[in-house]
Amino acid sequence: MAKEQGRKLVAQNKKARHDYHIHQTVEAGMVLTGTEVKSLREGRASLADAFATVDDGEIWLRSAHIPEYSHGTWSNHTARRTRKLLLHRREIDKLTKELDAKGRTLIPLAIYFNNGYAKCEVAVATGKREWDKRQTIRERDDNREAARALAARNKRGG
Repeated sequence: MAKEQGRKLVAQNKKARHDYHIHQTVEAGMVLTGTEVKSLREGRASLADAFATVDDGEIWLRSAHIPEYSHGTWSNHTARRTRKLLLHRREIDKLTKELDAKGRTLIPLAIYFNNGYAKCEVAVATGKREWDKRQTIRERDDNREAARALAARNKRGG
């Protein structure tokens, strides 16, 4: 059987880009059990309440929900267990230095398969205030309106 090529998205934290200013992103490997990988391959996971922490020089993914594998047996995994993320020491040190700034946190943006390996995209972020969120929504609406006007103009022929 040939190995998978490319990137296959499993779960995405859509609210993260709405609720946080993203500063830096890093791709990390994940330490998973067999039933977790099978559950991810079925496309079942949620990052809604998930966050990451740095403990003793290691990065841990907490509260990510990977449901139990449907065909699993007694050896099935716990849905919200803490999972270790794999990064090089230099990357962990750089993230730790970034997190020392006030108000910074580590949030997962996506879980995906990259060439057959389960990966998690983690970002250093700062929480947005309410007016920041309104400004983001306004910019998105303005861009959408401008794109519609441009499309209508092109459709008329000039």
